[in-house]
Amino acid sequence: MKKDKNALNDQELEQRIACAKKTSIGGQALIEGIMMRGPKMSAMAVRNTSGEIVLEKTEIGVSKRPKIFKLPVIRGVFNFVDSMRIGYKCLMRSAEISGLDEIEEDLAREKAAKKQAKRDKKRGGAAESAPTEEAPISKESAPIAEESATVAENEAADNAKKKKESTLLTSVIMVIATVLGIGLSIGLFIMLPTFIYDWMTKLMPFMVTDVLAVDSLIKSFFEGILKIAVLVGYMALVTLMKDIRRTFQYHGAEHKTIFCYESGLELTVENVRKQRRFHPRCGTSFLVLMLLVGMFVSFFIDPIFYLTIGHLPHVAIRAVIKLLLLPITMGIGYEIIKFAGRHDNAFTRIVSAPGLWLQRVTVLEPTDDMIECAIAAFVEVIPEDQSDKY
Repeated sequence: MKKDKNALNDQELEQRIACAKKTSIGGQALIEGIMMRGPKMSAMAVRNTSGEIVLEKTEIGVSKRPKIFKLPVIRGVFNFVDSMRIGYKCLMRSAEISGLDEIEEDLAREKAAKKQAKRDKKRGGAAESAPTEEAPISKESAPIAEESATVAENEAADNAKKKKESTLLTSVIMVIATVLGIGLSIGLFIMLPTFIYDWMTKLMPFMVTDVLAVDSLIKSFFEGILKIAVLVGYMALVTLMKDIRRTFQYHGAEHKTIFCYESGLELTVENVRKQRRFHPRCGTSFLVLMLLVGMFVSFFIDPIFYLTIGHLPHVAIRAVIKLLLLPITMGIGYEIIKFAGRHDNAFTRIVSAPGLWLQRVTVLEPTDDMIECAIAAFVEVIPEDQSDKY
């Protein structure tokens, strides 16, 4: 009888896996937590300083989006920008919940205390006059100690007041940091490869051919390989940081949870732990795919410019054109990765291969407590009408 029961469970399991479908639910690794985003809800689960999971949910107003933002290619640009906006807000919020902000404040207070101690030492005279356990505090040093305590209390009050008044300043700093980050990305992945190729052709003229199509192909290939090298090098370097490695482990928990759900299995730590950690719809794969699509798009810049204007574009103009074509590159990349996430064939496997390879750097094996966070966030965004499945 026990054997029949096990056989029945295996049969039910096979049926569930056979009926499993792909899901549109995605996520993002945060600081000590994970954000999951479904068609109607987004949820983030972050562990606080006590080790408890703090869960926060937000409703997504998909129906309020204009129809133009749902068209192919265009929707890719909108979804990317929207994901960056929501992801950045969740990342900042996770820093608050996980206690990262408190750690930074403690470090700031410790630094301020050290500065105050140096001022007290300088004001109170040489080290010989400092009181010891054997000698009571002199009348001359007592006012200094009281003054130091008063200064410390005033600084604490000022810090509390500044913290309340710094909301607007923090928002401004966040905007500036975002702009600087975007500027750095443009410099590394658009400007730098273009100018490096131009410098190399001046040092090695044999790299330039008389055939425009061949020259354009070599240029696009060189710039694309350089971009990928910069991306891989950057990812490898940040992995050396302990906090980033933990974030990449949460990244793995996100992927494994989605795979478990797509397999039709119950969302338990044991079931999630068994899943693969490399997913074709990963943001890492999207970045690599964008670079590959950028190679294809940039191939047409020189020929079209030559046919239209009559000469090749200046290196600076070419860089600007590549920047203007970024939304098209982003939109095409989004459509390809969306297609790859829904289908499994030779084309999608070839397209997904470079991104899946890079995920070996950005997606690490999670711990059970990380998987618990992923499950807690995921179950909150599963729609009752199964509108996430296709």
